Amino acid sequence: MMQFDFHSTRSILVERGGAANLAKIIQARGGKSVLIVTDPGVLSAGLLSQSQQGFKDLGIALDVFSQVQADPPISVIENAVNAAQQCRADYIVGFGGGSSMDVAKLVALLATGKEKLSEVYGVGVAKGPRLPLILVPTTAGTGSEVTTISIVTVSDSEKKGVVSPQLLPDLALLDAQLTLGLPSHVTAATGIDAMVHAIEAFTTKRLKNPISDCLAKEALRLLASNLHRAVRSGNDIEARENMLLGACLAGMAFTNAPVAGVHALAYPIGARFHVPHGLSNALMLGPVMRFNLEQVHFMYAELGQIIQPGLLGSTLDQATQLADYLGSLATELGLPGRLTDVGITENDINQLAADAMLQTRLLMNSPREITLQDAAALYAEAL
Repeated sequence: MMQFDFHSTRSILVERGGAANLAKIIQARGGKSVLIVTDPGVLSAGLLSQSQQGFKDLGIALDVFSQVQADPPISVIENAVNAAQQCRADYIVGFGGGSSMDVAKLVALLATGKEKLSEVYGVGVAKGPRLPLILVPTTAGTGSEVTTISIVTVSDSEKKGVVSPQLLPDLALLDAQLTLGLPSHVTAATGIDAMVHAIEAFTTKRLKNPISDCLAKEALRLLASNLHRAVRSGNDIEARENMLLGACLAGMAFTNAPVAGVHALAYPIGARFHVPHGLSNALMLGPVMRFNLEQVHFMYAELGQIIQPGLLGSTLDQATQLADYLGSLATELGLPGRLTDVGITENDINQLAADAMLQTRLLMNSPREITLQDAAALYAEAL
């Protein structure tokens, strides 16, 4: 047996309507002053209302920081940390999509005053301690509730990651009712994002292991068989629950077997053109998979029998068919399918390629080395 180290969230609770019991859960764990970190959309949609009532009923002090934005910059994290310190929070809750959960992780870490954000970028640098932390996802995409990473936008062209087991929460609460009625385009983009996590975890050059492989394959089984249902019918609770669990399992896979080229090329698209992360991944998925075919076609073929059962031909044939299918999945689900559809032109390619080369943490995981020229060619293919 190979040697490997596997990290995961301490406890995962899957419960329809479970968010209404958030206050009871925190009270049982000794929390007395809580900061919920979320975004304006979650707040305006009323997704917090039942949880807030629970805190009121139990007399637990509650503050809400709702200024999180997509691809959160340093300023948002600093403001959230200040809010936690000012209300003397002894419990942090991340409630929302990946950005809200990523910010909440860093708030829990930094509000103790023991470390500074500028000092903890990178892998294994953050040591803690942190405040108690619960994460409640409202989309089925990032899997941030079970990952050791938080992504920060540090400039107009660059994102950095804080990667540490200290960022894993004490509890991940999966309540599919929070995802009912999610717009179809958000469902589609976040669903493809989760699939990319599983695909890249299964084919990563580094740290791939038997546990991550099992999680990645089960994640893809759940995601591929429920994505179209969830996009078509926003209130299909069974499909929503399967998507939420699938995204969680994919998160567990890639936090141990890290993602690679698709993400490396997607990050500059998000940073420079403010394209949502899931859509950025969807736009680069087909080109990067085709680029990797020679190295990992046998792995893609194995995943192809999960995503598209019945594929025929050699492993290379099956892998090629899968790459083409996944490359067109965004368009099939009503999303933009080409970089030109999100305002990117040929004139942007060289800058995007240069930005992608900064993502060394991700590029080192690629099953095939991606050079500056390769990156430019992949962006050109995606136009």
